[in-house]
Amino acid sequence: MTKAELVRCGWVGISDTEYTRYHDEEWGVPKSDDGALFEKLILEGFQAGLSWLTILRKRENFRKAFHAFDAERIARFGARDVERLMGDAGIIRNKAKIEATIENAQAYLRIRERTSLAKFLWDFLDGKPQIHERRTMRDIPPESPESKAISKALKKEGFRFVGPTTVYAFMQSSGFVNDHVVDCHRYGPCAELQRKFKAPKK
Repeated sequence: MTKAELVRCGWVGISDTEYTRYHDEEWGVPKSDDGALFEKLILEGFQAGLSWLTILRKRENFRKAFHAFDAERIARFGARDVERLMGDAGIIRNKAKIEATIENAQAYLRIRERTSLAKFLWDFLDGKPQIHERRTMRDIPPESPESKAISKALKKEGFRFVGPTTVYAFMQSSGFVNDHVVDCHRYGPCAELQRKFKAPKK
């Protein structure tokens, strides 16, 4: 079976090679690195109201604009930086989301003063990814009790653009849940990675 003939989740299709690669290599793989989780939270926030493919195609531009998502640098951004970013056609020029990114970096650093972001998030699942058995795309919910709880906790910490639906998309992409449909060629490999995953203890 060729790569093009592999069965995939219905949302990806095969027409865009970058989207296909993202599905085949990244989506659903459990993450425990704080930097990677922070970046994904920010990008999911920018995705709100748009397609993930739009964000994916601009991801490298986002990384350049936000200094590889260095939270300490972003947290110090001021009005001049917001103006610079609003003039950057390589990213999503939404002032509210740009300003939220600065506040989210500050909130992230406050969490880091007492624990890791990874532990903060994984504790909501008791450190264990949820391996679902979705038969069709219709079986996949837009949010979950855990995404609601994480959303509430992040907002309490000062995060913005982290509603339950955005958080659930983050959980899917970062491997907190396995929402590949069972016929997808990535369901089994991701489930295996998730069974072996060890959540951070601090």
